[in-house]
Amino acid sequence: MTGKPDDKLKILFVASEAAPFVKVGGLGEVMNSLPRALRKIGHDARVLVPKYATIDVERYPLETELNNIRVESGDKDPFGILVSNVLRYKSADGGVNYFLENMEYYEKRANVYGYSDDTVRWVLLSKASLEFVKKSSWKPDVIVASDWQTGFIPNLVHTDYKDDPILSKIPVVFSIHNLKYQGMFDPRFVSEMDHDSGQAPISDFFDPRTLKLSGMRRGIMYADVINTVSPTYAREILTEEFGEGLNALLSERKSRLFGILNGINTESLNPETDKDLVANYSIKSLNKKLENQKALQKQFGLPATEGDIFVVGMVGRMDGQKGFDIVTQMLGPLMDNINFQFVIVGEGDAGYRMYFEQLKEKYPNRVGTHFAFDARLPRMIFGGADAVLIPSKYEPSGLVQMEAMRYGCVPIVRKVGGLADSVEDFTPEKEEGTGFVFEKYDPFSLTIAVIRASELYRQKKEWEKLMKRAMAKDFSWEKSAREYIKLFEMALRFHRESQ
Repeated sequence: MTGKPDDKLKILFVASEAAPFVKVGGLGEVMNSLPRALRKIGHDARVLVPKYATIDVERYPLETELNNIRVESGDKDPFGILVSNVLRYKSADGGVNYFLENMEYYEKRANVYGYSDDTVRWVLLSKASLEFVKKSSWKPDVIVASDWQTGFIPNLVHTDYKDDPILSKIPVVFSIHNLKYQGMFDPRFVSEMDHDSGQAPISDFFDPRTLKLSGMRRGIMYADVINTVSPTYAREILTEEFGEGLNALLSERKSRLFGILNGINTESLNPETDKDLVANYSIKSLNKKLENQKALQKQFGLPATEGDIFVVGMVGRMDGQKGFDIVTQMLGPLMDNINFQFVIVGEGDAGYRMYFEQLKEKYPNRVGTHFAFDARLPRMIFGGADAVLIPSKYEPSGLVQMEAMRYGCVPIVRKVGGLADSVEDFTPEKEEGTGFVFEKYDPFSLTIAVIRASELYRQKKEWEKLMKRAMAKDFSWEKSAREYIKLFEMALRFHRESQ
């Protein structure tokens, strides 16, 4: 491997989840879309995740890749050696996905996350993935460790395996998807005695100290290159407000810290072909969007309005990060003063759910709710609503704003993280912008942004121009993948220079 830009790289992603096999959150989708986009532009990108019991082996038949991956637990017999196997699935596009098989830690568990020994499970994943690379005939040029669960990989490569003739030559990129989650503890309340400085060796599997390890801190400390899922988030986490207690460490390593905005699947997310829409449309046939609005209103039990009323949607997990505390402060008074319809799809906090149920009782013809997962409904909102609300407290990347823009649904967002990188504020003087952006995290700033949007909505020609600008943005994974290749080339160069 010479590290020249025209070389085809071999990249191994190691993660706790990867769609379509197992997906809990956004990480799972990234581990599906990014490797596929890299393969599309000519690179050999593969993914390794645990083989959970929930993976459908009839739909995804697995073959044996390697047996007897042996990892020392550090404990005495009978637990001295943990043995795992690696299975393989080859996808239709030629992509190879690996699955670490271990009955005790993965296949006997009903869920991906949420166990008291989760840190042990992720240390096993990290160690076994490196042992797999040592034994495999396929050797990656770069290893990408994803979030705290695999943050032990860069640590191990630069300590336990620093003299290994194979692993010592492979750079490791550590990818931060959400800095808030750092291990099996709340970083805001960890005691001094339980604090993991990252300096000590990774403890034995059955040592109580293992459960207190910070995979996030260790990944940041030891990686050749660190990346986050948007440029703005990469800058934000250097500050005390967004740094989750790691801002000082990140500032020390900021010369190795970069941000690349996530992409979206523009093939499946396409208003011209989406089967969940009543009427397909394009940037040249926006008048057909009205049929989808009527279908959306019918779905949520709201009166159809022939496009005469501003329809605002909200899609996502109902918790503090997503800005629901300021939404619940502003929505009622706004409904008293502006005539618009509001629909929400999401799961989460019971208190927020109760608020929206009560709001629906007060405004039955203007508020629609759905509090269970339904893959169709977000696309119905993107296809039928005029605007989507995303007032996040923090947002590493965010996908909803990009998905909505693809459908001509105008985003109303806070200027933070990936939202700041993907949505440009509307400026009437220049006829620029793709949405409405506010900065301060308070209900008043959010209210003003919604009012600005509702006022422009009345100017149909200007609103249509705004929709078209939003739809014209390129959020394809292929664009992001090319940025990742530059990042991997940089990791190769840094690693060579440090040898």
